[in-house]
Amino acid sequence: MAAGLGLVAVLALLGLGMGAEGWQPPWQAWGDAGQRAIVWDIRAPRTLGAFLVGALLGLGGAVAQGLFRNPLAEPHLLGSASGAGLSMALALAVGGAWGCLPGGDVGGDAGTVASSLGGRLSLTALAFFGALGGVALTLALARGATQTMRLLLAGVVVGVVLGALTQWLMLSSAEAWRAMQAFMLGNTALLGWDACALMAGVWVITLPLALALSRVLDALALGEDTARSLGVPLGLARAVLVGVLAAATAAAVAQAGLVAFVGLAAPHLVRGLSGGRHRVLLWAASAMGGVLMLVSDVLARGLLPPQELPVGVLTAVLGGVYLLVLLHRRPA
Repeated sequence: MAAGLGLVAVLALLGLGMGAEGWQPPWQAWGDAGQRAIVWDIRAPRTLGAFLVGALLGLGGAVAQGLFRNPLAEPHLLGSASGAGLSMALALAVGGAWGCLPGGDVGGDAGTVASSLGGRLSLTALAFFGALGGVALTLALARGATQTMRLLLAGVVVGVVLGALTQWLMLSSAEAWRAMQAFMLGNTALLGWDACALMAGVWVITLPLALALSRVLDALALGEDTARSLGVPLGLARAVLVGVLAAATAAAVAQAGLVAFVGLAAPHLVRGLSGGRHRVLLWAASAMGGVLMLVSDVLARGLLPPQELPVGVLTAVLGGVYLLVLLHRRPA
């Protein structure tokens, strides 16, 4: 525990000091009002926001893998990412054409709409409700959350169909495609204190709910028939767990875009520490997800200064390398 907190503190310090010219001690900024504003108003919420994005995705990944009893399950599985992407694409295409989003001028392009404060808030809200809409569509196609395999297949279908619609919209608007790239690749540069407050609120609600249902996930690991014989109300428990998964993923995706592999890799990194108990695995995976995002965010800012890499590219590379190492270590 102490080592983990120390690691988070070191990463936070690196995030507070990492700028376009490399890392500088953040305490040196307090003598200058402009530098102090950069640290407090830009780097601090970005650093905290990156941790919260990872924490929500790590929690969602642990819930998804326990709910579907599949170690390759990840938070975007139920259509949340594709729903958010479609709503963003639709808003950017329409907003870029007619300037109908708050903050967009008539005749302005999608980049102007996305970069303004009003447009940013509107797009975030649309992405959040689009993610929830994708999950709702999955539940409708699966006829509820009573059958795990039906729910899983419905999520795959919804993801493919909504993803295809998003690509079609992007092909019809070059302006929207450019503005959409930051969302598709994952982006923590625009995280502010309002985004941190929203994600912290969702995390404070979803983590205790998931922990309260940790015994249900433990029972599901033994099989659905065994869980029923133990008196577990699977229908209600699945519905609540799907709600936790949807809310956590929607909040993260709406604020940072499509960040890959964090929700998939975080539970695996701490599974050996949990002893098979989801009560330990859930909070540990959430913390590990936050650490992974902090590492990726610091690297995204510091690898090629003053150029900044999309954080989703780094998480995909790091996650892919980890999974290849894991596959190599396991016996055939």
